[in-house]
Amino acid sequence: MRYVYPVALKLDEDGLYIASARDVPEALTDGETASEALHEMAAALGAALAGYSIAGRTLPLPSVARHGERLVPVAPLVAAKLALRCAMQKMTLSNVALAQRLGVSEGAVRRLVDPDHASRLDGVVAALAALDRDLIIEDRGKPAAAVRDKLHSLGIEEADIQYAIDNARSESG
Repeated sequence: MRYVYPVALKLDEDGLYIASARDVPEALTDGETASEALHEMAAALGAALAGYSIAGRTLPLPSVARHGERLVPVAPLVAAKLALRCAMQKMTLSNVALAQRLGVSEGAVRRLVDPDHASRLDGVVAALAALDRDLIIEDRGKPAAAVRDKLHSLGIEEADIQYAIDNARSESG
């Protein structure tokens, strides 16, 4: 699963950008600029999805972005930990059972699946591999936040900016 969710931005009456994710309604944040709100949304998504996972709830699949929505990824380490926790849940595998497979303590596995613990990514990747799972990391271009914020300050709506960016990408690619 790709841990990248569509996010809508709206300007509130106080001039703050409110970011919301329809797939993960618990993830809601704001910022003084659009780029700040989107940056904060990555953490909000990670926290909300971690709550789903810890509660044993199925993680919502990211839907296709609608006109005006921006795609926001969950932090890579959090996404890897969510993937590990989901794989364990699907296999009904306990921390103790995974620890035995990896030859580590149950406490080490507990830290590997804890989204708030700063584990090493290679440890999470090794645990995923022990469950016959791969982790794929990709990069992608990102619109210049300063330009986007300037366009907002000129009164240009986020949906219009995103529409222009999407059209430019499709014409060049």
